[in-house]
Amino acid sequence: MTYTTVIFDFGGVITASPFEAFNRLEAERGLPRDFIRRVNAADPDGNAWARFERAEIDAAAFDSLFAAEARAMGHELEGEAVLAVLAGAVRPAMVAALDTLKARDFGTGCITNNVPSGKGAGMARSEELAAEVAAIMARFDHVIESSKVGVRKPDPRIYEMMCEALGVQPAECVYLDDLGINCKPASQLGMHAIKVTSGEQALADLSAVLGMELP
Repeated sequence: MTYTTVIFDFGGVITASPFEAFNRLEAERGLPRDFIRRVNAADPDGNAWARFERAEIDAAAFDSLFAAEARAMGHELEGEAVLAVLAGAVRPAMVAALDTLKARDFGTGCITNNVPSGKGAGMARSEELAAEVAAIMARFDHVIESSKVGVRKPDPRIYEMMCEALGVQPAECVYLDDLGINCKPASQLGMHAIKVTSGEQALADLSAVLGMELP
């Protein structure tokens, strides 16, 4: 298969996974490991996290609603604390790979589930990181943010929106995401999905699929 387009998730692919930061926060607060993920997995389409990613509620409402959900699961944790650690460190090798793909005339896109909090698409808490993320986002041919379009992964519509914007068919696309639940609809639409567990693994798998060496 000849692929023409590579579509990236942002957090956990271009940047380090926010789950690493969540685990550090849990350790600091004496919470069970992966507690935040369990809260966000309960009622996955209607909980505070899902509603915030669709921009149906603001940061203040998320703060209180998440706290209530956490309390219902037996622990105290405010939503603001979760938002404060969201932005992950940029993976330079992934940015270099993106530049290589652009130089070789691949179409590129970014589909990110994000929330209207912090600064810019990467939800950065500093101007410096926000500027770094903005420079990366500018490299893509098209970016879709869940908080701007009101649709979030794994809704198949968001992948279809990207294909339409780029003028390609799903079968022409490779899609990278750190969550299997988000890879599944991409694969069902006909994309070649790569589940990302590390930057090194992602680049190795993408290189193999495209038949080219990426940095």
